[in-house]
Amino acid sequence: MPLQFPKINQVILIIVLADFVLVSAFSFLTPIYSLFITKEITNGTVAVVGFALTIYWTVKSILQLFVARYIDRNHGEYDDFYSMIIGGFISSMVVILYYFASHIWHIYLLQLLLGVGDAFLVPPFYAIFTRHIDKGREGFEWSLYSSFSIGAGAAFGGAVGGLLATVIGFRAVFPLVGILAFVATLMLVFLRPYILPKVPQNPARMFIQKK
Repeated sequence: MPLQFPKINQVILIIVLADFVLVSAFSFLTPIYSLFITKEITNGTVAVVGFALTIYWTVKSILQLFVARYIDRNHGEYDDFYSMIIGGFISSMVVILYYFASHIWHIYLLQLLLGVGDAFLVPPFYAIFTRHIDKGREGFEWSLYSSFSIGAGAAFGGAVGGLLATVIGFRAVFPLVGILAFVATLMLVFLRPYILPKVPQNPARMFIQKK
């Protein structure tokens, strides 16, 4: 009997496709971020890159705990949905602003704001995915997300990002990433008809690290 591809519900499909676009976009920056800071930013060094990443992860890691606690208070999925959309828009705008960055403090401030945006985006993203995952297909659908959205997105974005930087320059890649991140956020708007007004008490949670 031939192996059939399992049917996937609309919520999971939208999330998988939207995050593929988002991960692909941000992966454009993987080959060039350090070079951008050291070559395009006044007094930029590898140490600045390290501090910038530390600022992002510190802000995101702390703030997202409070966001997660808030959306877990069983207000339904409306707070999850709007938190996710707001976070996506913040992150999109921050990446576009990188085009204008010229000093180290610009980088640090943008990384702080990016951490804020992702803190609002990530917890509801995974919460909605977990609630709507198809029973009996949990392993497959999480693996699909990992393989397609994260794996294929990162592979595609990394290759394209290096080519783009060669053709259009480091700085011009950032607005393109921001626009694609904005498109990915707009794709999440299609989740609105499937958002639950009320969710079961103490739903199972499964959090994995997104970036």
